[in-house]
Amino acid sequence: MNVLFEEDGSFKTATILTDNDSSLQVETATGKRVKLKASNVLLRFNSPAAGELLARAEAATADMDIEFLWEMCGDDEFAFSEFAADYFGHAPSPVEATAALLKLFSEPIYFHRKGKGRFRKAPPEILQAAKAGAEKKRLQQEQVERMKAELIAGTLPTEFVPMLQALLYKPDRNRLESKALEAASEESGLSIPRLLLKTGAVGTSHDLHLGRFLFEYFAEGTDFPPLAAPPLPDDLPLAGVAAFSIDDATTTEIDDAFSLTPREGGGWTVGIHIAAPGLGIRPGCPIDAVARKRLSTVYMPGKKITMLPDEVVSAYTLGAGQARPALSLYVEVNADFSIAGMSSRIERVPVTANLRHHDLEPVFNEDSLHGALPDLPYLPELKVLWEFATVLEAGRGKPSANQNQLDFNYTVDWTQDTPDGAGWVNIEQRRRGSPLDKLVAELMILANSTWGKLLHEAGIPAIYRIQAGGRVRMSTASGPHDGLGVDSYAWSSSPLRRYVDLANQWQLIAHLQGEPAPFAPGSAELGAAMNDFDATYSAYNEFQRGMERYWNLRWLRQSGLTETSARVLRENLLRCEAVPFVFKLHSLPAGVNAHERVQFAIESSDLIEIELRGKYLATLPPLNTAADETGGEEEETPLA
Repeated sequence: MNVLFEEDGSFKTATILTDNDSSLQVETATGKRVKLKASNVLLRFNSPAAGELLARAEAATADMDIEFLWEMCGDDEFAFSEFAADYFGHAPSPVEATAALLKLFSEPIYFHRKGKGRFRKAPPEILQAAKAGAEKKRLQQEQVERMKAELIAGTLPTEFVPMLQALLYKPDRNRLESKALEAASEESGLSIPRLLLKTGAVGTSHDLHLGRFLFEYFAEGTDFPPLAAPPLPDDLPLAGVAAFSIDDATTTEIDDAFSLTPREGGGWTVGIHIAAPGLGIRPGCPIDAVARKRLSTVYMPGKKITMLPDEVVSAYTLGAGQARPALSLYVEVNADFSIAGMSSRIERVPVTANLRHHDLEPVFNEDSLHGALPDLPYLPELKVLWEFATVLEAGRGKPSANQNQLDFNYTVDWTQDTPDGAGWVNIEQRRRGSPLDKLVAELMILANSTWGKLLHEAGIPAIYRIQAGGRVRMSTASGPHDGLGVDSYAWSSSPLRRYVDLANQWQLIAHLQGEPAPFAPGSAELGAAMNDFDATYSAYNEFQRGMERYWNLRWLRQSGLTETSARVLRENLLRCEAVPFVFKLHSLPAGVNAHERVQFAIESSDLIEIELRGKYLATLPPLNTAADETGGEEEETPLA
């Protein structure tokens, strides 16, 4: 005797070994012995053989029309064996009874289960709704299959166009497009970004990484709404100085400039001049709303997204040949470079030159300063400012920069033809702590600390940078910055590029003009701006580091190197020496220690995952020069 029973949602057959009143010991076709409750048995039969019943019953269901079955069935609950007797017109054979069971069980929208082997037909209204739902699912699945096939063939489905960014960076897995994309990715063996690159939906790997950032922080695009540049104030006194700025070649938001005027009886008046967009942009105005949302200029190799519209930047940047509004700090410096006094003014400052690092550094450097400087404009002034900066640095007891640390300057030529059209990158090493670096950094530290202290002593809130115990944080209350060796430090020197500096400038302007400050003590608005800036600025910096990592890998690719050198940071973590690309080298031998140099073969690189695979070749001798370090905490006063 054989039995048919249900287990874990499927039907099985077995041969009875022992038949008790309440339970049975049975053996399945696979030889497995199972103990069954008698109440779980759906059908007992002698023939066909246990292993044949389900296959023969399944074949018999092919001629059973589900619509007819539903029509012929009454509204009351019934057992499958009763139904089979009505359908076949006689006492059903085991195959016929099982065929009825399988058919009823496989059509849950027509027949609802009411227990083991028992069913009830679906009411008409419920059946129609279920059939409509099933048809909808069928059509949706057809749509998914069509989109999947198009993707695998390298074609972008039209449905993807308006939601491409969301599909890439924040997919809704309930959408048909996301299901098709995931299915195509799984079937093709390509990741979703690679699949969309193949279809041309994403132009380059660079577009992929930039797009992810823009999707999160610039969902409405990077274009500015129509905004009129605020008028320049026409009632400011004209400063009797000839100011000059020092920046890299790509800087357009020139926030700071310097001047040097000899004093009667010896010494100089050093002018630190900061662009004053805060005179035209006022809290709550439309341009402030834009700056408050962006909070900072975003930097990356080859591109930048400015905090302020070009029209505003052009009106207030300290460009050569212009007299622009500025907040000036004048430092009276004695002949021995001690400070005799300081004062702050709001004025128009004539700018005579925008000096650039790449022009100055070949003629103004550590070597030239110890000899005779070339007879070139501004070099005498720069030397005096550098000597003053050296005294300031000594007075703080902290170096302006780690002179063993390398900076890397990135330039991207977007016009040069490359295999994927993403641009040709050039990366130049530059040792931090050059005379120009020290000059600019020390004068910026002096301005930011002086104005921070001025606001603090006046009882006017500002946004400060505080460092204690090695941790840097922002606060609306003044506090010491141990890393810089100053008692108070408020970013105020980059109001065209950072919202914090613009907010602090409003407070300074109000104090110097004897007016109420826009942000009163305990201002929730100032605290919110500080917190938003802190989070956003950190995210922007993280994005910049990520894009620099991307361009480091592109440089390694375009250089055609098959092997190069790296320095071990720890365990199997290394940093290339040619560019600051950090990666894991799993083939590094156990005996190679941190700070050692190794040669490795470049096996492959991935611009989507931004990963490098290499193979250890040899351990190299140490360099004769001091170890070059890159990275570290962000500069408190980025070079202008």
